[in-house]
Amino acid sequence: MNIRSTIAIGALFFGQVILAQENKKNETKEKQIDEVTITKTKKAVEQKPDRTIFDFSEQAHLNTGNLSEGLKKLPGLIISDVAGMMYQGKQLDVYMDGRPLNIGSNDLNTYLEGMPANSVERVEVITQPGAEFPATSGGAIINIITNKNAKNYLSATYSGRYAFTNYDKWRNRTSNSLLLNAKNKFFGWQLNFGQNYRENYTNSMTDVIAQVFSERIQRGYFLKSAVTFDIGKDRLLLNYDINKNNNDNQIQSSGYFPFLEEGKDTRIIDYTTRDRTNNENLRQEASATYQVKFDDKAKKLDINFTYNHFDSDFDQSGFKYQENSQNFEQSANSSNQNVGALRIDYSQPIKLLDEGKLSFGGIYEKLDFDAFNGSFTNLDYSRQTASSYLELQTKLKKFDFILGLRAEDYDISGIVRYLDKNKSIVQDDIVPFKQFRFFPNATVQYNFAKQVYFMLNYNKKIQLPNINSLNPNNTNYQNGSIQFGGNPNLQPTVFNNFEAKISAFDYAFIGYNVSVASNQNAQIAEKFYPDPNNRIINGRDAFTLRNGFVNLSEMRIHNFNFGLPIPFMLFTKGLGETLKMNVNPDTMNFLYVYAAYQVHDIPDFKAKGFWNYNLMAQLILPQKIKFVATYNNMTKGNWFYYFMEKPWYHSLDFTATKKFMKDRLSVSIFANDVLKTQENAVRSVYKDANIFLGNRFDAQNFGISFNYKIPTRNKLAKENPNLLKKDSQDNNGGIGVQ
Repeated sequence: MNIRSTIAIGALFFGQVILAQENKKNETKEKQIDEVTITKTKKAVEQKPDRTIFDFSEQAHLNTGNLSEGLKKLPGLIISDVAGMMYQGKQLDVYMDGRPLNIGSNDLNTYLEGMPANSVERVEVITQPGAEFPATSGGAIINIITNKNAKNYLSATYSGRYAFTNYDKWRNRTSNSLLLNAKNKFFGWQLNFGQNYRENYTNSMTDVIAQVFSERIQRGYFLKSAVTFDIGKDRLLLNYDINKNNNDNQIQSSGYFPFLEEGKDTRIIDYTTRDRTNNENLRQEASATYQVKFDDKAKKLDINFTYNHFDSDFDQSGFKYQENSQNFEQSANSSNQNVGALRIDYSQPIKLLDEGKLSFGGIYEKLDFDAFNGSFTNLDYSRQTASSYLELQTKLKKFDFILGLRAEDYDISGIVRYLDKNKSIVQDDIVPFKQFRFFPNATVQYNFAKQVYFMLNYNKKIQLPNINSLNPNNTNYQNGSIQFGGNPNLQPTVFNNFEAKISAFDYAFIGYNVSVASNQNAQIAEKFYPDPNNRIINGRDAFTLRNGFVNLSEMRIHNFNFGLPIPFMLFTKGLGETLKMNVNPDTMNFLYVYAAYQVHDIPDFKAKGFWNYNLMAQLILPQKIKFVATYNNMTKGNWFYYFMEKPWYHSLDFTATKKFMKDRLSVSIFANDVLKTQENAVRSVYKDANIFLGNRFDAQNFGISFNYKIPTRNKLAKENPNLLKKDSQDNNGGIGVQ
């Protein structure tokens, strides 16, 4: 198939949506003139020059589970305890409704698992964040948008879900949420709240030294609220969000560890444990945004203040049985984080070449983090960031240009405390980071035709260490064989990101990007021998596993990716007949193909690249039942210092959806991981450790979800702008200030 035919198919598949809708409107007018409702077709996937947008609100295969499950089905997006969250090789900074979450690692996974996916409107992955975004984004941003549109009357939507797994026993998962919103001539308001309950198990193996079986119960609660006031031409937006997670684990483990006793030979001790862990998180955020309106609607001035508070508590207790003895062991640690930020953004059109836009602004952010081991404070961490930016956008005939510069000043300091072997407190300063840096970005785009372009992008970014990576306390389950801990002296990572992409009609694209990193932060797992002179005792490898974080002096991540929609009618009717048809993609059968190849290039280390595949097929069955099948697979290869013995993602999921009661009620039945193939199995090769880490979990689940929109009395009421956030997207994108 030549490029011309491919473009033609794309034009048919996505470019004629507007015409199809216009025909639909005309038919409606002929039949019933007194009620005309103008609707806009949402695209499941949309490619913009700086971002990829995934619609969640109308995609049942994405929104029937929790948010983490939905995100894992997005092509190119990878989420794991080892990998964190990455898209096309770029580490993602996670935003919600335009504001950074400021949490990461296990706390982020818990947060995402506690949010129902049907509370999300859309997800934007910003692969080329410009100067208006903090340089600390690292190279890419994922913005999870939960906003709904406020209407001139009270509206309510209830969403519910039930799922079950049946491995060794029956386990249940439920979620419920309610969305209320309204607007009058004085103000608008919105309230979205709900709960999530999840039972699951995990069976983990750490090489030959330990095996862990965990029975987990997760409980999550959330509330998102917003009020907006129109003050003359201006607008004031107030937001308050709260998320609470309470997770319990019942754990059985067995294994061995080497015990070195002074004056005696090292010996191997076998053990079994019966443990319990509890992890509670509480996140609260308040935000106020004042939006100044101008007669020229292209001008924008936003002033925003956000305050974020996050508490985390982790407790572990249980009995350890070893050498004919029983011991009760208990540990507890906690942390609290406070973040305050003031941000100002201004933009206006200017006369430059054919047309132009000038944007500038700044932000001041203060973060304080304290970690406690019991009542003992072992980390005081403080970070201040002051920044400003200037960005210019302009057009000349078929060319678009973006040129930006961001200046950021960092002041990072802290104190780490620990107990020495004599139980005395030792205090050290962490390695400070006090620097002033510039971060340029530039984009050149050539438009072959409307929605067909070629783009080149460069940006320089920095990624500050995740708080969980710095925390010296253990926030994971550990026993005699396994240890976890952060590194308070991790240094920031500096990225130089390059990308080239060809995109056609929002869906079809092909691209290549490379990130050149200095001081790359990486999670590692290594062997620790208490007695280096006796590594083999009684025929067994006498080590314990240490999990930690290090800085890599330099690293390159290469990523090649492409996506292509294929209408099934192409095979039944041929290209000629297909091009003559006027279709709506929401009512047709098609296959969307995504593939990416990624290589982690680390000095003095021979890494093997891996492929990531995502196939999504949509079939419209009789009775207007929409059936969607998604298949994800990741081949073997190296992820940093981990070699994937089996794919992180390898699953086949089915979802069937039908709407009732004039589309007010939507019901979906689903089956995830129907082949029971989703399993984690990696081998740590850091310093030739060659440690196998396996993890089986109940990814296979079946269930039903439903979404009911309470009917309104006024069918002709029009929607007004979002309450929770001003939607400031344009051809160049942009989150805007919250």
